[in-house]
Amino acid sequence: MASIAVDPLQKVIVKLPPPNFSDIAKSSNDVKLKAPNGVAFTAKGTSAHDGPVSSSLEGKKVLPNGISVTQSWNTANLLSTKVELTNTFASGLKTEVINNFNPASGNQGQKLNFHFQQQNFHGRVFADLKANGAVSTIADAVLSHEGFLVGGEVGYDVQKAAITKYSAAVGYTTGTYNAAITATNSLNVFAASYYQKVNSAVEAGAKATWDAKQGSAVGLELAAKYKIDPASFAKAKINNLGIASLAYNTRVNSGLTFGIGGSFDTQKLNEAGHKLGTSFTFEG
Repeated sequence: MASIAVDPLQKVIVKLPPPNFSDIAKSSNDVKLKAPNGVAFTAKGTSAHDGPVSSSLEGKKVLPNGISVTQSWNTANLLSTKVELTNTFASGLKTEVINNFNPASGNQGQKLNFHFQQQNFHGRVFADLKANGAVSTIADAVLSHEGFLVGGEVGYDVQKAAITKYSAAVGYTTGTYNAAITATNSLNVFAASYYQKVNSAVEAGAKATWDAKQGSAVGLELAAKYKIDPASFAKAKINNLGIASLAYNTRVNSGLTFGIGGSFDTQKLNEAGHKLGTSFTFEG
């Protein structure tokens, strides 16, 4: 029973099989709709506050044989088609074939991904075929045994016949706490994290990071999450540079979730540069 947690703000869910090597970010401002024919639509939009808004429209259809087809179109005029086959070739194996196309410039490359899960193993392989013919791959794997985790990642450039990056991680997890040590960026960036579920309402975590290549000082982060009621929670985080982040999220009703958050430099509270943002999630 295992789960690696790099971000102490993220809730740990203990279950089998083990997780993949890297966490997958999920957007908090997605808009999802489901048509009567079973096609699910998702509209996404993001803004960097000082640049243009980036958005996309996505439609997904799951066929009775377990094959799903997802098509998306974004503001960069990129059309993407993804075909997923789950447990088709082997139990626990998911295969993804992705094709990217720009109507103005043509083929933008293809991707072939494999996800394989067993009781104490989780492995992935990502193959990226560029439009110019270059091929690169990334593979990672995690093994678990009685709460202990060990994982690794390696990137390989086929055209150059060279390893491009490698990472490693070890961890230990239970139902109430999780500890992990990771070495990323070709074993140059080291991070140690600890998460604990204090009680049913309070979660806390801490993380220390050191970049050996840059020779920088150790970066520290402290974070906490408080469940106000079954529909609402608040988060807070502060680092050694004095940057504090606060967030509040609440489910207004069965189809609407509202969130608000901000990032503040506590050493320069009287100056500009602080960030505020809101999010709305509609489901139907």
